[in-house]
Amino acid sequence: MDIETVDLGRMSYDRAYEVQLEQHGRVLRAREAGDRLAGVLLSVEHDPVITVSKRPGAADHVLASEELLARQGVSLAKTDRGGDVTYHGPGQLVVYPVFDLQRMRVRLHDHLRLLEQAVIDSIASYGVEGVRDADATGVWVERPGSHSAKLCAIGVRVRKWISMHGLALNVSPDLGHFGLIVPCGLHGRPVTSLAELTKKTPAFAGVRDRVVASVRAVYEAPASAASEAVSRSG
Repeated sequence: MDIETVDLGRMSYDRAYEVQLEQHGRVLRAREAGDRLAGVLLSVEHDPVITVSKRPGAADHVLASEELLARQGVSLAKTDRGGDVTYHGPGQLVVYPVFDLQRMRVRLHDHLRLLEQAVIDSIASYGVEGVRDADATGVWVERPGSHSAKLCAIGVRVRKWISMHGLALNVSPDLGHFGLIVPCGLHGRPVTSLAELTKKTPAFAGVRDRVVASVRAVYEAPASAASEAVSRSG
């Protein structure tokens, strides 16, 4: 089975969602036809946007007024992924795996753990140790004497066992924009970035290429990778 990779560059959230739907249709048709295509891995950098899920109370976690958001140049968008409220913007790497989990024999729980593992593997090359939180999906960085800080948010949706949405890794975004929301609905949990942790700005394209390669790698042998990822998550 084959996985294609497509870099969308910088694109609005709504347009990228349309691309996901287009690719979802391709992957579904490939399944029905028995073609080799099992997934399309999209990478993108979004214009500033706050996405709000359908979870009850999610909209209450947008702290800024519409006027303030307009002054900051941040738009609002509804989303059908899991999770709560998330910010996307320049300097943040977003990766959308449109994968046929049925053909890959990957369960939803394992899909989340594999995405976490791909990020943990990628950021290790920058000297950053990512960890899991048993109560909150994503990749975190421990901070002595304080709450761990979120480095990567993960939220997905599965339609006909083909995944959509994915991960958002903070490379060098404007962290001040996260103050406009309660990130992922988690009160008192700080957000960080690779730039803040490494005290320098990593090349965005380099981070993108590492993450894309890591995602592909963990899905090449998903059964063993998922088992290892789950065991690491405790």
